[in-house]
Amino acid sequence: MTQKIAVVGASGRMGRTLLQAVLEAEGTEICAASERPEHDLVGHNISVLDGAFPKTVSIVDDLESVIDDFDVVIDFSIPAATLKNIALCKKHKKSLVIGTTGFSEEEKQVIADAAKTTAIMFAPNMSVGVNLCLNLLKQAAKVLGDDYDVEIIETHHRHKIDAPSGTAIRMGEVVADALGRNLEECAVYGRQGITGERKTKTIGFETIRAGDVVGDHTVLFAGIGERIEITHKASSRMTFAQGAVRAAIWLKDKETGLFDMQDVLGLNDK
Repeated sequence: MTQKIAVVGASGRMGRTLLQAVLEAEGTEICAASERPEHDLVGHNISVLDGAFPKTVSIVDDLESVIDDFDVVIDFSIPAATLKNIALCKKHKKSLVIGTTGFSEEEKQVIADAAKTTAIMFAPNMSVGVNLCLNLLKQAAKVLGDDYDVEIIETHHRHKIDAPSGTAIRMGEVVADALGRNLEECAVYGRQGITGERKTKTIGFETIRAGDVVGDHTVLFAGIGERIEITHKASSRMTFAQGAVRAAIWLKDKETGLFDMQDVLGLNDK
């Protein structure tokens, strides 16, 4: 049976890529699309974005107006908008794939609570390669231990509004967990001035915003006499979009629960 998908932020860079990924995937159909209420394209057909998109789907400013048209929402927008869609999906028992980043701890708890009512796949990065890297990072941290300093460097396009990226933070969480640390206590975000010697057991983050970089992440393990770097570079948003569509299909037989891409790809230990 076809998985009927709604895409949030349809006219944006990621939104258009998601629509293309849904169009190209087997067993999926573009059935709804939304934009913020003041957007010029609200009320227009998604075919204005690309002639290949179906002429039967109009861009709405509220998914509740087309609630019967879709099974799952894919949302890569901003926290405020995603929280509204979480409430909508919870109310109507619609599945949700969340690629939005920048949530507070309280907002993450809202997501966890909603997953008791409906199925949610929440991940800061849906690339297959990045999720494989998370597994590699876990293994590397366990083997290298506290003798190696850890630094995480991430680069994104000039339009990204949150820093560090959700992917960088997740990488830090994975490494910290493997080393028995709490990232909130050991993270250092940028350095300036007379900082003194590097404190042991800290995990450093450096953020670069420039040009049109889709997303580069490097985790550096630096010991005495050697360095190990695990790097992922994304050259197209399509890698994230294809992962999101894969997750939307995977959620089809799930009624409730909070999942991540490790679950979708079968990489979780649990």
